[in-house]
Amino acid sequence: METFERNHPESNTGRGDLSRWELDGGPEASTSTSSTLQVRSRAGSTDLEDSHHPDGPIPVWLRESSKSFHWKWVPYPVRHFARAVARWTAGPDPPQMQKIIPFIPTVQEAPVKSLARYFPRSIHKAALLAFFLFCWLLTFSLVLRRSASAGNIRGYGRPQPIWCGASYWSSGNSCGLNGNRCRPFDNANLAFRCPANCKAVHVLTPHAVGTQEINYKPFVIGGPAEEEPAQSISDYIYRGDSFVCQAAIHTGVVSNQKGGCGVVKLAGTHTNFTSTFRNGIKSISFDASFPKSFSFVSGLSSDCIRDLRWPLLAVTVIFTTILSLCTASTAVFFPTVFTLLFFHVGLVSDPPRTDSDYASLSSLIIGRFLPAAFVAAVFYRYTVKPQQRDLHAYFERTILWLGGAWVGSLNNYTFDFIPIQRLTPSDLAAQPGARLALVIVVVLLLSIALGQIYYLRLEGRLPKYLGIYAIFISFLIVCVIVPSLNLRIHHYFLALLLLPGTRLQTRPSLLYQGILVGLFINGTARWGFDSILQTPAALRGDGPLNSLLPNIMAVASTASNITFSWTLPPFAKGFDGISVLVNDVERHRWYHGEGNPEHTFYRTDDEKEYFRFAYMRGSSTADFTKAGVWEGTGEWRKMEKGPSR
Repeated sequence: METFERNHPESNTGRGDLSRWELDGGPEASTSTSSTLQVRSRAGSTDLEDSHHPDGPIPVWLRESSKSFHWKWVPYPVRHFARAVARWTAGPDPPQMQKIIPFIPTVQEAPVKSLARYFPRSIHKAALLAFFLFCWLLTFSLVLRRSASAGNIRGYGRPQPIWCGASYWSSGNSCGLNGNRCRPFDNANLAFRCPANCKAVHVLTPHAVGTQEINYKPFVIGGPAEEEPAQSISDYIYRGDSFVCQAAIHTGVVSNQKGGCGVVKLAGTHTNFTSTFRNGIKSISFDASFPKSFSFVSGLSSDCIRDLRWPLLAVTVIFTTILSLCTASTAVFFPTVFTLLFFHVGLVSDPPRTDSDYASLSSLIIGRFLPAAFVAAVFYRYTVKPQQRDLHAYFERTILWLGGAWVGSLNNYTFDFIPIQRLTPSDLAAQPGARLALVIVVVLLLSIALGQIYYLRLEGRLPKYLGIYAIFISFLIVCVIVPSLNLRIHHYFLALLLLPGTRLQTRPSLLYQGILVGLFINGTARWGFDSILQTPAALRGDGPLNSLLPNIMAVASTASNITFSWTLPPFAKGFDGISVLVNDVERHRWYHGEGNPEHTFYRTDDEKEYFRFAYMRGSSTADFTKAGVWEGTGEWRKMEKGPSR
């Protein structure tokens, strides 16, 4: 406790001249009978401001009574509260630096000490590291080469790699009038090879199937009815726009865990596609006809090589674990682990595309690795290196930091259960459970942030980091108010925002930093440095345009024919025609100058048909209406309000 003395003529009362110092807003004088005024240092709770003043510490209430004080207009309770907050934020004096004390240090340090005993010189360790990386590269390359060889299907040849969302049909009028751009419709086969984990692929914008809107689900239409007896897989019929790999999983031709090969056979026009749940995928029903369908060939003999991502994962996990346990140098540990994880994600666990050859894929990943490595060097300097300085808990680093990095890198598996695809209001509203999941994630992040704030305060770093994150928040606010652009938080950007707060050497920070580094790796390897400011069109993708919809009237309707009429397209908006989809296939186009704005459709059976209409600019369409239904009895059921795609 620091003290200083003042002589007072009325020391027996303890007040003396102090009564004359009780200015507006100042504290009351002490009632102590001692002539010694007790004053605390910066770490205490007294009203001192500058403990380094050449004439000794000056009481805050005395300094604030000076004519040079510019904050008199702020009420004293507010000033007092602000000073208390500032003192609390500054933390204890001296700061309490955090350091991990290893559990059973002799065990955790044994691999590093053994390595130092047998390889004492730096050149020996460098040679050992080079040999170690060569072994990983050789093993990884051999397994990857084996995985890249598609094998052979007897009678059909080498299967073609396709990606999980490949299909025979495009939405809207992309296949042209009567689907002519998507021919042939039957009498054709394709030997294919699917990667693993195709069940996780969902359509991310609404897709119309008759009157249904399919979103955030696998896209498989048809399959065997549940009440039907066991059939040959060649009898399982799927609509032509179904995702082939997901239909193959639904049938049982390939495995979701390992992928696989098969032969798809086009089956022409088919009617009444049933819905059923098989192998973790619930297919979609469609009770009308479609000109293109497919099934799978049964009884194949092949030497198909399945997706080897799990053996490759074991290879890289083993090598990174050995490196983490046996390396004391952070300058060796971090760059090596970062490189191995980056190429594993980009080439194996979550590649940008799975239907391209490995030469093209490797070129793409190398192009993304160089800027990612530069950014990694920056956050290594300011977050990873300070956190792991003099860290000797190598087993704990392996479990927490490296384990967290693998969790973040494999987020297409580890975080796939979270029902949030994109942080946009439309996506959060459309995806079931997204809002609740967002609330849970936000609460969890706030809890983690409070824990990190506590430790930052103990180390005396909290004021600095509050300033850093104030800059980050200001930047995000500026991004939000930029006109004509929308802020989108990507994996890599979220990691960069949160990484600065993990430089503390605590066990929770080891885990958090590992997960964030993994998220950065996955985001940049899978998607690259996609812009955080995107146009509405880029965010929308192939979703609804919210464009004008045509005004359609059913003039006459019988069981065999139906006539529609429509108002002229708004030429001032650039529209010059009408596109008509029947059962999700374009069957008619009308352009200005081609007669009256009407058309009659005919049928020879009593099957229901679904009609959707859209304005056109040339051959491009705006939003379609929702589907109206021409029942088999001839009744016309008008479409509901709103667009579809």
